[in-house]
Amino acid sequence: MMEAKVPTTPTKRTMLGWCAVLVTLVLLVSGCGTNFGTTEDGKQKYRWKMTVTTGSTSTWYLAAEKFAKSLEEETNGRITLKVFGSERLSAGEATAGVEQLMDGAKDFSYNSPIIYSAVDPRFGTVTAPFIFDTVEEGQEALAGPGGDVYADYLSEHGVHLLGFGESGMRQLTNTHHPIHTPEDLHGLKFRIPGFGLYTDLYRALGSNPTTMPFGEVFTALQQGAIDGQENPIDVIHSAGLQEVQPYLTLWNYSYDPLVFGVNEKLFESLDAEDQELVSRLAEDTNEFQIKENRDREKELIAELEDSGMEVNRLTDSEKKEFREELKPLYAEYREVWGEDMSEAFIPEGLVR
Repeated sequence: MMEAKVPTTPTKRTMLGWCAVLVTLVLLVSGCGTNFGTTEDGKQKYRWKMTVTTGSTSTWYLAAEKFAKSLEEETNGRITLKVFGSERLSAGEATAGVEQLMDGAKDFSYNSPIIYSAVDPRFGTVTAPFIFDTVEEGQEALAGPGGDVYADYLSEHGVHLLGFGESGMRQLTNTHHPIHTPEDLHGLKFRIPGFGLYTDLYRALGSNPTTMPFGEVFTALQQGAIDGQENPIDVIHSAGLQEVQPYLTLWNYSYDPLVFGVNEKLFESLDAEDQELVSRLAEDTNEFQIKENRDREKELIAELEDSGMEVNRLTDSEKKEFREELKPLYAEYREVWGEDMSEAFIPEGLVR
């Protein structure tokens, strides 16, 4: 007698993966930088797409909408851009979204270097733990040789850099107690992005890191499947995590800028006037997004405290303790980051 085959049910992750593939195929068929003929004076018309990882209330989305509005207004409708939040063009999968940008299946995006690091680990250098104390220090490093290195590496992957926005410093929430020392993390299970550096970091600090799509984090925290998570304040607040996380630690452990990228082939196909327009409006957009993010962060922290979260801030001496604990990690990852990135971003005392 033949054994009956047991039907298998695809996992949620598998289904998301196939959705992302199908969406990508549709976008590839429709083409990157879709044009709709020319104006009476011979200028090319364009209909572009842009994605951001966060939802419509975030500063990322608001800035992208500003960029879209400015493009349409300054070209009298010759160029339009549609903004998609929550990585809708890649079924919520941020890495797939970055790959779409690289492949030309979409035109523009705001994404964290953490997402780019899934494609090339060198991109994670600027987010290394405790190398910057403030967002200003991070932006200063990107305005120097470090930004040039990023531009070169992005170009290798088919992305033209239009500058940097800012997600901010990444903070920590958990269910059990305030975090002041590495020992306070021991045994706790934290959701982190799928990023090798963070995995090694949290293990080095004695905790149990795990990855999952961000859309599942609220429920996992609510049900106690994980003890905590890390993210910038804007993300913590917009996701309503204060409802399921009583403790917020402001430890500024990782600076998280935003890469404003455009598909390189698209950018190079534009005439000089449109290249200048896109570059200028992108610079204005980044300045707007950074200011909005910084201005809102103080207000959002106050709202989180008012909601009942207990907020603690690490002192300089407490940060020093974390840095000492992580020195072997810096030395190990210098080989991953390479000389150019390491020289641009990692203080020598942390790696030698």
